[in-house]
Amino acid sequence: METSVLIPFIVLAVLLVGLLGFFLVSGSDLFRRSKQRYPSTRDADDVPEGEEPAGDTLVEEAPEAEAPAEPELETPEPVAGRLARLRARLVRSNSVFGKTLLALLSQDEIDDDVWDEIEETLLTADLGADAAMGLVETLRERVKVEGSKDPARVRELLREELVKLIDPSFDRELTTTAEGRPAVVMVVGVNGTGKTTTVGKLARVLVAEERSVVLGAADTFRAAAAEQLTTWGARVGVPTVSSEVEGADPASVAFESVAKAQDDEADAVLIDTAGRLQNKANLMDELGKVKRVVEKKSAVDEVLLVLDATTGQNGLSQAKVFSEVVNVTGIVLTKLDGTARGGIVVAIQQQLGVPVKLIGLGEGPDDLAPFDTESFVDALLEEQSG
Repeated sequence: METSVLIPFIVLAVLLVGLLGFFLVSGSDLFRRSKQRYPSTRDADDVPEGEEPAGDTLVEEAPEAEAPAEPELETPEPVAGRLARLRARLVRSNSVFGKTLLALLSQDEIDDDVWDEIEETLLTADLGADAAMGLVETLRERVKVEGSKDPARVRELLREELVKLIDPSFDRELTTTAEGRPAVVMVVGVNGTGKTTTVGKLARVLVAEERSVVLGAADTFRAAAAEQLTTWGARVGVPTVSSEVEGADPASVAFESVAKAQDDEADAVLIDTAGRLQNKANLMDELGKVKRVVEKKSAVDEVLLVLDATTGQNGLSQAKVFSEVVNVTGIVLTKLDGTARGGIVVAIQQQLGVPVKLIGLGEGPDDLAPFDTESFVDALLEEQSG
């Protein structure tokens, strides 16, 4: 091949080799910069104050994220302690009742006017007309026969008759256990009686007895009822079944609550129902539906009716309507404080044949305890010390 033809090819080859070499060198520099190697030692001014030079990087490792702290669960007060404390409060709030009766019965001469005062005092205490008249007649006969004016003996007579009226033979044990399944407890009552709060407090009673519980927020018609019940349960580590839809079918929520209790093998499930007004027939029908739907999944062991003790005879009319819709097995008397009249216990039990099983005297989380007949009567008649 002629020299004049080869020269252009040689020049072109040299240019290609040079261009290739340029890209290889540039790529190597870029690669080295991407790796960003650090020297094995640091300059003194690179090291944070108080640390020794070490390592081959200035990038501090991110600290490990701490796991969120578990919420601290509350420890409910034991039942025995509650009884003593509630009795002391009952003594303070109802001492006038006992003092008035004892003062009247201890007079040197008890004539018809005095007996009328005694009957009036009993009526004021919401004992009920029939019970008040019956108690007065019995006391008149016993005082006349014995002829005793000794205050201690008169107090004993009054105590004996009040215990009979409240009837210690009633079975006041709360059914919160069942063979091979969770016990099902429905809680009913009108708005404002403290029904949802009572469910939360009852959960605390069971937790104090080392029982496992599931709560059912079937009060779907009242805003924030589910949130309130969930808060009560969370304080003692108890789960709550609820619906995110306000106004959801309460029977469905109740059914799912029982199902979860069965899946969890819990000891009991407590179902909070809507605060139904006795003059709203459709709402009362809905309450009956809730019970029927639950019974498709499990038997209902308890139906507790929550009554506000301060409503007196109005509470009695509520109790009658509820007992016609569902088989009420026990009464929970709340707000049995200084404004309440202890005689409502007698009136309710006599007219309904349903025992008072739980009482509450305050707003504290553990202000709920089993009802005990003799302790209750003693508190009514015991004078406040100090």
